[in-house]
Amino acid sequence: MSTSDDKPSARRIDVVSDVVCPWCFIGKRRLEAMFTRLDEAGEPRPEVRWMPFQLNPDLPLQGVDRQDYLEAKFGGPERVAQINARVAQAGESAGITFEFSRIRRQPNTRDAHRLIEWAQRDGGDANRLVERLFAGHFLEGRMIGDRDELARLAGEAGLDAAAAARMLSSPDAGEVREQEQAARDLGVEGVPFFVFNRRVAVSGAHDAAILHDAWRQSLQPEEGDGPVA
Repeated sequence: MSTSDDKPSARRIDVVSDVVCPWCFIGKRRLEAMFTRLDEAGEPRPEVRWMPFQLNPDLPLQGVDRQDYLEAKFGGPERVAQINARVAQAGESAGITFEFSRIRRQPNTRDAHRLIEWAQRDGGDANRLVERLFAGHFLEGRMIGDRDELARLAGEAGLDAAAAARMLSSPDAGEVREQEQAARDLGVEGVPFFVFNRRVAVSGAHDAAILHDAWRQSLQPEEGDGPVA
């Protein structure tokens, strides 16, 4: 997640997340609310870089039955229902109406992260793609572990669907695993995890006000720094 630069690039946010994490979807919407604050203050929006973090890296590529997976993870259907209700309430506050009943399988997200990284190459903006992946999974119940589905979602996000399909069918170069390990080496244990200008970190889907405070803090010069643009 880091580079060899001595000082951070100004006005950049690294977001460590997984596209099957509902709190990451909520965190994305709250980050967008922070951007609205910047717009209202006449401040420029930062670059956003999406970093991979697989919550379930050992799932088979074809995924598993979602209800079975959740019940095994959380301890039965009643506990799953409680968690879904809590997430749904938080989602409503962020403008998201989760459709958990439409999700039939829990996917492996390695290819989804490969697609995001591909979209970001050479300075590309993956925000629209990430939104489409979240919506496809949580609102439409689409199988975001399937390569054909991922290529279709890439096309819906304004990218070249055929090029996305070719990339996904190419050998996995291991970039997602390397970046995820780099995040873990930095101490990231859960997502979403926001890194503002590589200087201030916030863990969790906090409200826009907290994210905004962290952003402003990241712009303050540290001892020995020159002026922050």
